[in-house]
Amino acid sequence: MILYFDNARLIDPEKGSERSGALVVDNGIIAALDTPTPPRGAQVIDCAGHCLAPGIVDIGVKIGEPGERHKESFRTAGRAAAAGGVTSVITRPDTLPAIDTPEALEFVTRRAQDAAPVRILPMAALTRARAGREMVEIGFLMDAGAVAFTDCDRVVENTKVFSRCLTYARALGALVIAHPQDPGLTAGSAVTSGKFATLRGLPAVSPMAERMGLERDLALVEMTRARYHADNLSTAAALPVLERAKAAGLDVTAGANIHHLTLNEFDVGDYRTFFKLKPPLRSEDDRLALVRAVATGLIDTISSMHTPQDEESKRLPYQEAASGAVALETLLPAALRLWHEGEISLPALFRALSFAPARRLNLPTGRLTEGAPADLILFDPHAPFVLDRARLLSKSKNTPFDGHRMQGRVRGTWVAGQQVFSNGL
Repeated sequence: MILYFDNARLIDPEKGSERSGALVVDNGIIAALDTPTPPRGAQVIDCAGHCLAPGIVDIGVKIGEPGERHKESFRTAGRAAAAGGVTSVITRPDTLPAIDTPEALEFVTRRAQDAAPVRILPMAALTRARAGREMVEIGFLMDAGAVAFTDCDRVVENTKVFSRCLTYARALGALVIAHPQDPGLTAGSAVTSGKFATLRGLPAVSPMAERMGLERDLALVEMTRARYHADNLSTAAALPVLERAKAAGLDVTAGANIHHLTLNEFDVGDYRTFFKLKPPLRSEDDRLALVRAVATGLIDTISSMHTPQDEESKRLPYQEAASGAVALETLLPAALRLWHEGEISLPALFRALSFAPARRLNLPTGRLTEGAPADLILFDPHAPFVLDRARLLSKSKNTPFDGHRMQGRVRGTWVAGQQVFSNGL
């Protein structure tokens, strides 16, 4: 089938441009741009002046299969991703049990192919059972389809084990993704240290814990020359460390999640557990520093860090409640807040949402150029709505944006030229 997207506002993150134009899709591939008339026999899609951009590539999505299917399944996560404009879901291995063998990886790959309408690309654990003691079989897991290796929010505390993992990953060209924190300082914490934490009487952690963890990781990266991505930076204190590593020529990138870019520590309010995240929400100064880092490209990617939790895990005292929030469907409208506030352009925003994560994972997606896969989203950046968490397609509903006024609606999502979501088309 040939598709002709007419009257579109084309957002090209690779070239850093946005312009009015048309786009042709043939056999699942972007075939041409700015063709004045549709090809013979093409299905014409009137974009009505809305934005047409590469589909979002979301690194770090938690899906509860195996072990926690009651929180999220591949079917519900796939539907939520399509509705949110996420065409490539990069899944985390923090399942029960962890994805640390080729057999486990093949299981989730088959389940995803059967159940999800979007691309599901799995990451594998870096150490057995994410316990930080024994390295996984990186080569075999890469052969089975692992796109990166991570122990998620568990820090590999043993530096000898972590350096060995980085050395093997370097030899095989594998990407290691880490969640930099000093585990001794972060243990038992629920919020960021400061006046607010003291007033609420909650156990807190200094932002320096993130900087200390990142400095350790990058020293080992300098020693091993491995490919490294810090998945969830949240503090201004960590940014100079990242900047020095990049200036030194290390193969290092970093990401921030949408909640730390749009919320701050005061949103916790009166112990609202839907705002409990890992790492915890930071100060407004930290948030603004992160936004500037995304706009300049110092922070490369924006992710949802989608972490579904059931009601029983969240309806607890703040300190005891589980961390995390669902975000596949709120990632785009929340990110568009940064554009509406004039803090970042749309091409720069989609550089972080689509192009940079695809490039880091060596994927052909994330681009609006001829020959690229036709993974596309059409969205109206101005469409207003009030978020009702009960209407989310995710199985779990733990979003901090419940009841918030937001702008930005996905009108259609295509994966390899096949429409997987429609809203008003």
